[in-house]
Parts: sequence; structure tokens; C-alpha cells
Amino acid sequence: MERAHIPLNAPPVLEVRQLVKCYKGSETPAVDGLSFTVREGEIFGLLGPNGAGKTTAISIICTLLPPTAGSVLLCSQDIAKHPSEARALFGLAPQEIALYATLTARENLRYFGRLYGLSGPPLSRRIDECLALAGLENSGDKRVDTFSGGMKRRANLAAAILHAPRLLFLDEPTVGIDAQSRNTILENLTALRDAGTTIVYTTHYMEEAEQLCDRVAVMDRGRIVAEGAPADLVGRAEDCANLEQLFLRLTGKQLRD
Repeated sequence: MERAHIPLNAPPVLEVRQLVKCYKGSETPAVDGLSFTVREGEIFGLLGPNGAGKTTAISIICTLLPPTAGSVLLCSQDIAKHPSEARALFGLAPQEIALYATLTARENLRYFGRLYGLSGPPLSRRIDECLALAGLENSGDKRVDTFSGGMKRRANLAAAILHAPRLLFLDEPTVGIDAQSRNTILENLTALRDAGTTIVYTTHYMEEAEQLCDRVAVMDRGRIVAEGAPADLVGRAEDCANLEQLFLRLTGKQLRD
């Protein structure tokens, strides 16, 4: 999958600065001085084992959790000072399917579109565009609870991009689906990136991150332990043939439950 060239001087869409999150009763921070920048037009992989702090970090960036310390700038706006403006700039496809099962795909998109302030013919056109991009143009009037796992994942993505966000967060968007749906989603994400959408991507499939992401950051215990283009990171590591081997070297092979 060919990657578009991302200029080194491309403006930042997301800047995370010394982010800290401490949960009450926990001896160690869930996020501990996290800093990274995502440039316009790239797919940035945020990787880490269970408990690394990825979900907490994304929840803070998406204004769902307050940080203990640190700041987040989205398109140069401080999300703590301008949360409503920030929410209009990003889309989120969570790991859990965030759709109403008893509604059709089209009804779901119409509902979410109205929440984003869309209406009338522009909303109808945008719904058709998103259904087509997700490969659901012939299934838009079927109830979501009749969908296969792959169809639900693709509908979840359609809902996240309905308002044409500047930044798209994807949390395990291909988990538990068939190879055809997985391939469709990955191809669509590349097309979205090439059309100008910046993407932050979390996955446990290292071959997927290596194939798709322009840069990755590997998190462990709330901190970034490596960051860079996948090929560069692997090339600098001795005896690591791919990103998965490097990931295990950085984070260890012990089970994370």
C-alpha cells in the first residue's frame, strides 16, 4: 500500500504536551508525561500492549476525560479552553460499535448527522457518500442488528467520518472481522488520508500498522518508548525483521491482562 509523502514541515493537527493522568487509588499514572505531534495528512499509529495508556490518552484528547496535567492542542486550539470547537474537528470510531442496533444504517447516519448540525439535501448526499465509501450502498436501509461484524465495523467508520472531520481517531477498527472487510477498511483509510484527513490509529495488529501508518509511537506504562516511521524503527533495531518483533522487544513478552 503506497504511502503519500508527508512533508516534514506539514503543519501539526494534533499536539500532545506532557500529558499526565492519575486515577484515584492507583499508585502509578495511567499516562505519564506523554508528548507527541501528528502532522496534517498522515496516519499516525499509537501502539502499545493492554494497559499501556492508549485508551486513556485518546479519551483525554477527545475531551471525554480531564487530564491531571499537560495540554492538548487540536488545530492550534487548546481543547480544555475550547472543548465544543474541538469536538467539531474530530471524528471517533471506538472499538465498541457505537450505533443503534434497531435502526438502519441510514437512520443511524441521519441521527448523527443532525447532531453535527447537518440537515436537508447536504446531509442526504453526505450519507450516500459515506455509505458508498464503507461499501454499504446496498445495505443502507437494513437494520444494524442484521449486519455481520465486518458490516458493523464499516458502518461505525461511516458514522465517524460523516461530518468530514479534520482528524479521525480509530480504535481497533479491524478487530474480529473477515479479511474482505479488513481490506476494504484499510483501502478506505488510505483514500481518506490521501484526500486530506489526518488519522490516529490504534491496533494490536503490527503488520497492519507497518503497512498503513506513516509514523508510529509505541507506548508502554504511560510513556512513549519509540517513535518514527515503521521502516526506520525496524531498520535501526538489531535482529528485528518487522514491527512486531521490535514491539515485543520494547514492551516485553509477558502477558498483559
